[in-house]
Amino acid sequence: MADTASAPARPTLDTVAVAAGDPDREQPWSELGLKADEYERIREILGRRPTGAELAMYSVMWSEHCSYKSSKVHLKQFGELAQETPIGPMLAGIGENAGVIDIGQGYAVSFKVESHNHPSYVEPYQGAATGVGGIVRDIIAMGARPVAVMDPLRFGPLDADDTHRVLPGIVAGVGGYGNCLGLPNIGGEAVFDETYLGNPLVNALCVGVLRHEDLHLAKASGTGNRVILYGARTGGDGIGGVSVLASETFTESEDGGSGPAKRPSVQVGDPFMEKLLIECTLELFAAGVVAGIQDLGGAGLSCATSELASAGDGGMRCELDRVPLRDSTLSPEEILMSESQERMMAVVEPGDVAAFLAICAKWDVEAVDIGEVTDTDRLEITWHGETVVDVPPRTVAHDGPVYERPYARPDWQDALQADGAEALPRPSTGDELRATLLRMVASPNLCDKSWITDQYDRYVQGNTVLAQPADSGMVRVDEETHLGVSVATDCNGRFAKLDPYAGAQLALAEAYRNVATGGATPLAVSDCLNFGSPEDPDVMWQFAEACRGLKDACAELGIPVTGGNVSLYNQTGETAILPTPVVAVLGVIDDVRRRTPSSFQAAGERIVQLGSTHEELSGSEWAHVVHGHLGGRPPAVNLANEHNLALALRDLVGVVTSAHDLSDGGLAQALAEAAMVGGVGARVDLPGDAFIELFAESAARAIVTVAADRVDELMTIAARHGVPAVELGTTGGDVLAVEGRFEVPVAELREAWSATLPNALG
Repeated sequence: MADTASAPARPTLDTVAVAAGDPDREQPWSELGLKADEYERIREILGRRPTGAELAMYSVMWSEHCSYKSSKVHLKQFGELAQETPIGPMLAGIGENAGVIDIGQGYAVSFKVESHNHPSYVEPYQGAATGVGGIVRDIIAMGARPVAVMDPLRFGPLDADDTHRVLPGIVAGVGGYGNCLGLPNIGGEAVFDETYLGNPLVNALCVGVLRHEDLHLAKASGTGNRVILYGARTGGDGIGGVSVLASETFTESEDGGSGPAKRPSVQVGDPFMEKLLIECTLELFAAGVVAGIQDLGGAGLSCATSELASAGDGGMRCELDRVPLRDSTLSPEEILMSESQERMMAVVEPGDVAAFLAICAKWDVEAVDIGEVTDTDRLEITWHGETVVDVPPRTVAHDGPVYERPYARPDWQDALQADGAEALPRPSTGDELRATLLRMVASPNLCDKSWITDQYDRYVQGNTVLAQPADSGMVRVDEETHLGVSVATDCNGRFAKLDPYAGAQLALAEAYRNVATGGATPLAVSDCLNFGSPEDPDVMWQFAEACRGLKDACAELGIPVTGGNVSLYNQTGETAILPTPVVAVLGVIDDVRRRTPSSFQAAGERIVQLGSTHEELSGSEWAHVVHGHLGGRPPAVNLANEHNLALALRDLVGVVTSAHDLSDGGLAQALAEAAMVGGVGARVDLPGDAFIELFAESAARAIVTVAADRVDELMTIAARHGVPAVELGTTGGDVLAVEGRFEVPVAELREAWSATLPNALG
């Protein structure tokens, strides 16, 4: 290659021709995360050794994070589910950037949840911020305008030094990026557990809205069409970032801390550039000048070029030296691997290029024509006229390795399940129950999360109907008809550890229930499956069981999995995280003005419990907080009961004045939250063992409030759906009282509930 006079001297370019004539050159395939057999397979595919640029592409695209090589065999069962929701066919599903479903009135919604776990450990602020940015671009790429985000988070113990290092930065990153984009953060979770120490989970969800006719897909079709890269310039940040980091186990260091065995730089986000990118892209769609589109996320240009070409009906040729750079010293390999943020790639018909570039210029978004769609079935990339990549694109993007990892039920699973929490000492007197309630509401997983959520703008855009601390988030889609959507994310990792099949179903059931309590009809699922190392047969058994459980539950409830994400290698040394299959459920509500709030609204209303309570304490917050115990079997799953409860809650819209699901912390936590948020107390008379009634975590339950003169109407609707219903008491006053046992002022509850995070984090 001839260098220009001003360019720095470069080593001899490793072109396809050089590679063909130099078959025995040693290459750093192992350092790039490839296994020996994977490297040999690449050589077989190409009929020669790969060039350095090709090796870079295959290494990032065949990483665990990008290729799903350990999880594919288990994920394919989700494709067996009916590709339709309760109100219509899916418009886009697994394999696209994000799922898209019909919600009626000509509208569709795109939603997806993804992980950015490992980068957020290395650099909490940027890791979390770019996690939000990445999921937002996935939604834009479907043709949708982003309207809300959510953030399911997991941390180590609240009092741990490393939690104090990562939590503030992660929360600031999520809030800073989302707030700058003008997107309301309407929900999520913040869970603390020992197993997440050194391996926090940062899952990010985005919801977008589009008209049916505005749907766009990721494919490069039409020979002669131009390939345009637009958005931010490409830099050295995040080279191999998420794709390599997310395929690595963290190793314990000599000082007792942990870090990845490989530590490439984490991506750096610019939310203001992303905002321009959103508006620019939506105008490009509206102008009809986009034939295909792909965001640049994990694996950067390697992913965008290979996936677009693979999904199209031909090939692609790109000139890599035309890519705008922030750092002129980057090599072809580095440009292909860079995960610089706020970039998109579009396929544009030649006659539309001028209009495309003009719209980009209007938004001050840099755009460069870097190539064309070909009829060759090859992905060819040149560097200053010399070919450095010549590969079949499908072998990079879609036909990577597929592993059937060995898995087996762990030797310790039976002993774990035999150690039930039902045998633990429990409070019996009124004073003991009162003290337990105060201790529980102040515990890290049940306490007020305002320290976190107050850093997020929950109401920007003016369409937020429900947000934290409500059971679900809800946004209005249409200002005239008041059509809206509701979303909830849930997962109890302790339940999943006790029984991963049931644990995944319980995660789905809780998110489904939370959407229903707000008055919405659950329609579809996106999932983020966070697990330890796939090279551990115990972990792979957990993963396989969770996938099987989720698929079976979706089949029974009649809702599809629209897409999602798998995050493996979430462990420090030999310690894997709790299996954490986070499930997001999206629902639709015809009129958001009729939504059901989660907190008590007024005094003098009757409190009714829907569903049945059983002595189910294993995996509960009570066992965790009071005894530090994890053992036994999780609460029984009854999906027919969950479905019936959701139908009843839908029919009770306008009848009940509030609805709150019963899950973590049981009835005690639900009563406390419903009272504290609105400052309306309650007095209840429990029918059985007060401790079991208060702290058991049986599924398929909710409490609702209703005017005294509509109790019979409520009971009739519950009976019609086969849902047990029992009156518990009445709202009002300034105390939460359990007749004959104890009472506690709502102000005292709120003080205990709200002090925990500020006291710990400042």
